[in-house]
Amino acid sequence: MMLTALGLMSGTSLDGVDVALIETDGKLVKAFGPAGYRPYSPAERNLLRQALTEAVHLSQRDARPGVLAEAERAVTLAHAEAVAAFVAQNRMRPEDIDIVGFHGQTVLHRPEKRLTVQIGDAPALARAIHIPVMYDFRAADVEAGGQGAPFVPVYHRALANSLDREGPIVVVNIGGVSNITYIDGNDTLIACDTGPGNALLDDFMYRTMNQAFDAEGKFAALGKADEAWIARALELQFFAAPPPKSLDRNDFAALKLGDVQPADGAATLTAFTAAAIARVIPLLPRRPRSWIVCGGGARNLTMLRMLRDRVGSATVEAAETLGWASDAIEAQAFGFLAARGLKGLPLSYPATTGVPMPMTGGVIARP
Repeated sequence: MMLTALGLMSGTSLDGVDVALIETDGKLVKAFGPAGYRPYSPAERNLLRQALTEAVHLSQRDARPGVLAEAERAVTLAHAEAVAAFVAQNRMRPEDIDIVGFHGQTVLHRPEKRLTVQIGDAPALARAIHIPVMYDFRAADVEAGGQGAPFVPVYHRALANSLDREGPIVVVNIGGVSNITYIDGNDTLIACDTGPGNALLDDFMYRTMNQAFDAEGKFAALGKADEAWIARALELQFFAAPPPKSLDRNDFAALKLGDVQPADGAATLTAFTAAAIARVIPLLPRRPRSWIVCGGGARNLTMLRMLRDRVGSATVEAAETLGWASDAIEAQAFGFLAARGLKGLPLSYPATTGVPMPMTGGVIARP
């Protein structure tokens, strides 16, 4: 049975809420619907940055001390507004949508402590939008000993299987953190976080240029990357560890560039993201033939060029060139995961998150 599923995603880059509609049975995607976006205001973004700082001290996943309670209310309201605007703009009714997949905003991810925290009040959201909401996708995986990330690989596989091309194919998502899905036919699905995505670069641009991000990588294109700094950074133990593995947005925040010109700093951090992605190649069963890049990093032309320089003869292309809605893929994925969760299908696997067995997950909040 096909379901009309609406996915919501607020990623580690703290830019806003992505909304996307798909028609799916949790295995195949029958049709892509429209997509939408509700940006966070500067005040909301600052509130979420404070929440990330305070969340470092959390030891219980349902605790909301201090600014975290305020941030959770803001996240919930932003998602309710995003859904309301989407439904109105597309002349839909709440009853036209079977299920909403609500990821929430990750403020802490510590799988080694069996702890992952996403803020957002799903029962309140369900009441506000009058649609059943599936949420808390990662908790069951982490409690079972998995990394709890990445969670989009099953959706990447559904997309890649629609392409008529020889594998292995790697889908790269460059959000705040970068992650890859390695697909080689129906039987081989491997995934992991690879290192920083846009988070280090965005934070650097915010500190040095008071800009939210480096549009199209134009600023980095003016600078020169410090390859010695990148080589030292890649010596961190994380990069040699085999998949599956995952990261928190701030895991590399302690890396300091030192006294550099802003353009050189942007070039170095952009190249570091590309080098960290390419560093996964020796850890894969076979060398990939093609790399498909989605997420915010797909719009960074300098990052794409730097990745091409590091993956040999393989092709590197933005997901948009294949007709995929790059900005909407993660939101679509959580609609897809909500449909899978409703049907009791696995959301994560041993080779994607390190969980001991294929795991379903998600909790439903009804209006």
